[in-house]
Parts: sequence; structure tokens; C-alpha cells
Amino acid sequence: MTDTPIAARIQHEITENPVMLYMKGNANFQQCGFSARVVQILKHVGVKFQTANVLEDAALRDGIKAFSNWPTIPQLYVGGEFIGGCDIVTEMFQSGELETLLKEKAAV
Repeated sequence: MTDTPIAARIQHEITENPVMLYMKGNANFQQCGFSARVVQILKHVGVKFQTANVLEDAALRDGIKAFSNWPTIPQLYVGGEFIGGCDIVTEMFQSGELETLLKEKAAV
């Protein structure tokens, strides 16, 4: 992705926050079932995470999709790396892989 203000914002957020979730709504008020599922998983694992509500900012909503080259929301980043959306996070949680990753990258 080209160097844009939104790309710089995203890069800053994923660098500064060990676990960063781009979602519809926020951790306390999810506005999409897929976002709610990822929040539930992260809370279950007990990891601290930050969220950004793509519904509040159209540039962010489009920008995060271009940044990750991933077409859907939510999008989870751990340790500055794109992990995936709801299905991938759910599969990783069920296999135990997500908790291992979070322990390695985010000090769960």
C-alpha cells in the first residue's frame, strides 16, 4: 500500500498495540456478529487489546482493507503482524494456536 496518512495511522496503531483489532463497533459495543466473536475470544483468552471502529471512519474502513490486502472486517493484528479475520481467529482459538501466538507476541 502506498504511504498515505491512513496507512501511517494503521502502522502506528499496530506497532504501539501488541494486540490490535479493527472491527465494527468497539470492545464494549460490537456492531457485527463477526466482530463480537473475535472480541469474545480475546476476552476469553484474557489478553489486553485495543480496537478501532471502522464504522466511525470511512477512510479507515477502506484503508485497513488495502493495508492488509484482506477484504473483510474484523481484522486482528498481533505483534504488528496481520493474523486474519473471524474465521481464522476462531480456527486458531479452537486449535490452541491463538493462545500460543498471544503468549509469544503479546505476553498473555
